[in-house]
Amino acid sequence: MTPRQPLVGPIVAFLAAVFLTGCTASASDAPREAHTAAGSPAEAGRYLAIVAGCNDCHTDGYLFKEGNVPEAEWFLGSSLGWRGPWGTSYARNLRLTVTTMTEDAWVQMLQTRQGLPPMPWMNVSRMAEVDMRALYQYFQSLGPAGQQPPNPVAADQEPTTPFISLAPVEPMVR
Repeated sequence: MTPRQPLVGPIVAFLAAVFLTGCTASASDAPREAHTAAGSPAEAGRYLAIVAGCNDCHTDGYLFKEGNVPEAEWFLGSSLGWRGPWGTSYARNLRLTVTTMTEDAWVQMLQTRQGLPPMPWMNVSRMAEVDMRALYQYFQSLGPAGQQPPNPVAADQEPTTPFISLAPVEPMVR
């Protein structure tokens, strides 16, 4: 596969379902209280990270390996790009990200950030604060590892890494 060739497969259908589901929610739809019971905040964060699909983008190969990636390799980010009209974005290394901020700064970022697709910031910002803190504690418990992936690439530039194209395609009219 060349760097300019977009990746295709079942991930496109998955992302379409995620985007369509996320687009129908309103601010009043989101519960603001935690509903996760666990032995510790870090255990709750681990559960939330799994069921929220954080690994899908933030753990290299997770989707393609059907989740069969050792936990020691989770949340290291990915150099697999997500390309669309905004350019090409990359999932950050969350284990390094949490080492650069306090728990309060993490919560503030999750509540207010507006970044590039496909990260669903509009949904993350609706998470209960206690769950945001649980995620922070879980990512901290994993310890720092790896490096940050490439910076985003502008829409008028070609990425030098593999990417998945999320650009809408008009059907052929016959």
